[in-house]
Amino acid sequence: MNTHPDTRRDDDRAAAALDFCLRLARVQATVVRRLDAVLGGHHGLSFGDFMLLHHLSKAPGGRLRRVDLAERQGLTASGVTRTLLPMEKTGLVARMADERDARVGFAAITPAGHNLLDNALLTARETCAELLRHAPQDQLDTLTAVLGNILGPGA
Repeated sequence: MNTHPDTRRDDDRAAAALDFCLRLARVQATVVRRLDAVLGGHHGLSFGDFMLLHHLSKAPGGRLRRVDLAERQGLTASGVTRTLLPMEKTGLVARMADERDARVGFAAITPAGHNLLDNALLTARETCAELLRHAPQDQLDTLTAVLGNILGPGA
């Protein structure tokens, strides 16, 4: 085994990075489970649906190309389409065609979607605040920066 100080530091860093990623995956599963339960119970909305509406509401004009929505959701284009179909049927989102290119399809949040999202945002904020109640603000700021680094520029 190589005991050179630089190699040991690299091994320690790699082990710490793996530990962080494993814990991050567990935390992500916990957060999704909790938000699915709370949002579903109060608003009839899954966390994935909530995120989709949130992304649409933050987009210019309240609409995104399906491929861009897939990227933000971490889904495939067909996964986004499957997610959007029931939301279209209930009037939370609408399909829109690009005026200049009929091959490009947009998903847009509707007034009903905005209304549901506005109500669900309060529930989501309260749930997240409860989950992170013991984390000091400076730690949240640091972790937010670390997660931003993982996601890359513009995320």
